[in-house]
Amino acid sequence: MRSSRLTSRRRQDLGSKWARVSIAILSTVGVIDTGSITLNKWGLIGNLNCPGGLVGCDKVLNSPWGTFFQKNNFSIPLSLVGLISYLLILLMAIFPLIPILQNQKNNISKIAWWVSFYISTSTCVFSLILISIMIFKIKAFCFFCLLSCLVSLSILLLNLFGGGWENYGKLFFRGFLMSVAVLLAGLIWSSSVDTSTKEVANNVQGTPPAVIAISSPEKIKLAEHLTKEGAVMYNAYWCPHCHDQKEMFGKEAAEKLNLVECAKDGFNNKRELCEAKGITGFPSWEINGSIDSGVKSLEELADLTNYNGSNNF
Repeated sequence: MRSSRLTSRRRQDLGSKWARVSIAILSTVGVIDTGSITLNKWGLIGNLNCPGGLVGCDKVLNSPWGTFFQKNNFSIPLSLVGLISYLLILLMAIFPLIPILQNQKNNISKIAWWVSFYISTSTCVFSLILISIMIFKIKAFCFFCLLSCLVSLSILLLNLFGGGWENYGKLFFRGFLMSVAVLLAGLIWSSSVDTSTKEVANNVQGTPPAVIAISSPEKIKLAEHLTKEGAVMYNAYWCPHCHDQKEMFGKEAAEKLNLVECAKDGFNNKRELCEAKGITGFPSWEINGSIDSGVKSLEELADLTNYNGSNNF
């Protein structure tokens, strides 16, 4: 009987093998997901398009919250933090299975489960913060962000139910403390990168909303090229499609565009010029003497102006 209890407790300490395998599979999915975003941010792969033709992924990933840290020309994409987290979870899932460590398998397994629990708790709480930002601040849908949130939540649940924990009270207490710490840190970080909170209150009537997306070097070069080629974007401050067009470029690049305000009550408007050009829809692009209305992709604008630079926008 005593031998049976010891065997049972040893198995409990090691946790569920199937939970560990499932965590390894899910963390691999997380590595692929965040790794793809990171490579895209570094310009090593092309655009990441949302499945089903949705356009929210680019808007979310290029928002201020898509970058963990930025100073001058150096930046760390937030996806890199997620990539490292998933790699650590994957390592904790397979570490106890290494043959050379079999003599210390029980202790290593305990440590691996705890480390995996701490990381998965952190990533899950932080992912929920990002999903809230995506819904309420950016107001766009990103498949890759939602996938990461679901993966981190699934890994956390597998840790809870498959870790063979002897004391769930201790587990939940530590998890609560970790969640509170990550929640506070996440909220502080999200506020610090929110460009809208850094903008001086704009009480001037007839001004458009601030562009919050961060521009990549390629987008800035395209904007400079468009201005050099004499391309003009006619817009109205109240036009949501005009704002979407500028968000495609990002804040830094949009500031380099040749923008003409057409709204009669718009700040510094050039209403007479817009009427003379026959502008009836917004945004409207004047390129090579031809005017065409509607939001255009950056690739299309590059083709229309014979842009020879990198089109990895």
